Amino acid sequence: MNKNIAALQRIASKKSRLLIGLMSGTSLDGLDVALCRIHGSGQNTRISLEGFQTWSYTSKFKNSILEIFAKPVIDFQRLTELNAVIGRTHGQLVLKSLRQWKVNPRQVDAIASHGQTVFHAPRFLYPQAQCNATLQIGDGDHLAVETGIITISDFRQKHVAKGGEGAPLAVYGDYLLFSKQGENRLLLNAGGIGNFTYLPASGSAAEVFVTDTGPANTLLDQAVRKYTGQAFDKNSRLAKTGTYNRALLEALKGHPFFKQKLPKTIGPELFNLDYLAAAQRNSNTENCSVPDLLATLTRFSAVTMADTIKGVIGKKKFDLYVSGGGAHNPLMMQWLEALLPTVTFYKMDTLGIPGDAKEAVLFAVLANEALAGGLTNFGKRSKIPSVSMGKISFAS
Repeated sequence: MNKNIAALQRIASKKSRLLIGLMSGTSLDGLDVALCRIHGSGQNTRISLEGFQTWSYTSKFKNSILEIFAKPVIDFQRLTELNAVIGRTHGQLVLKSLRQWKVNPRQVDAIASHGQTVFHAPRFLYPQAQCNATLQIGDGDHLAVETGIITISDFRQKHVAKGGEGAPLAVYGDYLLFSKQGENRLLLNAGGIGNFTYLPASGSAAEVFVTDTGPANTLLDQAVRKYTGQAFDKNSRLAKTGTYNRALLEALKGHPFFKQKLPKTIGPELFNLDYLAAAQRNSNTENCSVPDLLATLTRFSAVTMADTIKGVIGKKKFDLYVSGGGAHNPLMMQWLEALLPTVTFYKMDTLGIPGDAKEAVLFAVLANEALAGGLTNFGKRSKIPSVSMGKISFAS
């Protein structure tokens, strides 16, 4: 037997596995690295988070990604080069994390790498396209060779191949880790794009629901960078001094995406500064002050998240657990709670996983399922295929 296949067999047969989950989102602010001890698989999955670190990207590295990020026309040579560079850079950050935690790389069974999404193209946004499409770069082979650790990556392609849109993938780990009999739970990720997983009190995977809602931080952060030079509006400092503009808000909500049948996915390919400029032209608000503009974008995110949640959940009683960068935005959270007055809000940390670590942890869970698990049956609904995801890269 090939030694790499034998190694996979040994890992799969262990009672527990030490896995590293990696996540770099649309905010491009850095790489989340989660060291996870995972016992069992499927609905018997138990996890302990043994280390977590977010490594901020340098301006040079971030700007190199922005050259090709969410753009229909790019330098293809640059894309090809970055596929390797991001993989190697993420590998170096993994090794840096392990040194910090005093963990030998040989102790790690596998790395689960989300990679860096550079283009997300659900078919409804590109009606002439032949299929849904999404692209994540940061090649798993380069990461495996850099670290000497088996790497599982490129999770989204199987989802697309089986009829999904490649997102949101959180549902697969959310269901295994956070379902609770007798409690309706909604896990809201207010990241670059807002999305949520609804976990029914019945515990039935066939009743689970997941969808994107629209922008959470991506459009807001882009505007902050343009008008202030800062990465984001820390503690809503500027937005709190403004007043949201109702005409601009209605223009922002006017895109057909918000009437699109659920579930659905989206990205910065739509919600970008061109989208904002068009909404300002249509609402005659080009002279809107920066504080008012940021207040409006914050309100836009809160309203579209709340509206989507209410459209799915209706009058059911549920508890909401929030994670992602938006969880640290006090104005966004204030408005979201006001828009959902009957809902009890909790930080994701209440469920035992820090909100900032959640997505990296979930990819470790997906890798664990690829190695030692099976398929969870989410029923025959469209866009939530019952699949095992991830491609395996050996270190040698």
